[in-house]
Amino acid sequence: MRIDVLTLFPAMFQGPMTESMLWKARDRGLLDLRLHDIRDFCTDKHRAADDIPYGGGGGMIMKAEPVVGAVEHVLADAPPGTPVILMTPQGRVFSHRMAKELAAYPRLALVCGRYEGIDDRVRQLVITDEISIGDYVLTGGELAAIVVIDAVVRHIPGVLGACWAADEDSHADGILEGPHYTRPPVFRGLEVPSILQQGDHGKILRWRREQGLRRTWLNRPDLLLKADLTEDERYLLAQFAEEMIRARGR
Repeated sequence: MRIDVLTLFPAMFQGPMTESMLWKARDRGLLDLRLHDIRDFCTDKHRAADDIPYGGGGGMIMKAEPVVGAVEHVLADAPPGTPVILMTPQGRVFSHRMAKELAAYPRLALVCGRYEGIDDRVRQLVITDEISIGDYVLTGGELAAIVVIDAVVRHIPGVLGACWAADEDSHADGILEGPHYTRPPVFRGLEVPSILQQGDHGKILRWRREQGLRRTWLNRPDLLLKADLTEDERYLLAQFAEEMIRARGR
């Protein structure tokens, strides 16, 4: 998979993109990550990529000319339908499902906004999608792009050790993962649940699902509104609610 990143600060990607899973993906030839400096497409001698906003107001606005020029140059040889995604707090909120969908494309382009915003004509001319990683504002789209790249690359076949690993992550089916443990079996008086040490994989799978449901119910109950639950799982949620009511009544 090829991912093109258009940014004013390409050096911000050097650390995250050269470590751990992302480095392995690039080393194995599974990820072709290319960074493009938008300032290289500025036409004035000062390489100014921003200017004051029409209508007044605080902050500076990224100019349309260098951004559009960069996108058109970088994607001149891209397959038709290649997503050109603007990282912006105004975009649709990123999710596990979106990461999996984007991983199916052979190529992506991520445009990183900066300053007060980006000239809206960029959206109109070259952007095909807009993504936000949450309801807050960052100083630029670079950190958001790193998050998206990491989440997408996990779904490329061969990147993770097990081909099914990404499908068992939290949010893969709308349910958070339950707790994990490793050796030693006892640490500071806290013991690994006995069911995980008994080797009955059927019971372990049921226990993990139950713990994931419990954690989702406690921490992210909003996810349960869209989760595809069995009747047994709905019964478990009712039991969790009864337990909380009893605990509050003590």
